[in-house]
Amino acid sequence: MRFMMIVKATKDSEAGVMPSPELLVAMTKYNEELANAGVLVAAEGLHPSSGAIRIAYPEPGGKPKVVDGPFTESKELIAGFTLIEVKSKEEAIEWAMRMPDPHGFGEGEIELRQVFDAPELTMDPDALAKLQHIYSTTRSMER
Repeated sequence: MRFMMIVKATKDSEAGVMPSPELLVAMTKYNEELANAGVLVAAEGLHPSSGAIRIAYPEPGGKPKVVDGPFTESKELIAGFTLIEVKSKEEAIEWAMRMPDPHGFGEGEIELRQVFDAPELTMDPDALAKLQHIYSTTRSMER
């Protein structure tokens, strides 16, 4: 089972304030623990939304619309993520609870979401085979 720990943005992360050296050390140690346990898939921080774009689909079947950042509600934005592969939801929660406060000021918030596996998306054998091929190709490129 794969889970994404989504680190919510704050005003500081949206302003481009970098983590303190102490927080970087704590996050590096945490990521090393995830890697040593064999559950880490990916972990990345994201640039502020001031340099981001959104692709919106305002009309069904219509052309997508590009919206430039910054975006306003920082609590709805993402500052980073950690993707893990574990045996259960309980294990994912245990790992999420061990993550250091991602912003270091008591403002951190992590959202834990399970990632769909291909069989959960479709029962069509042809579509499932294509999805599994894409998934395995992507996974082998990550390694």
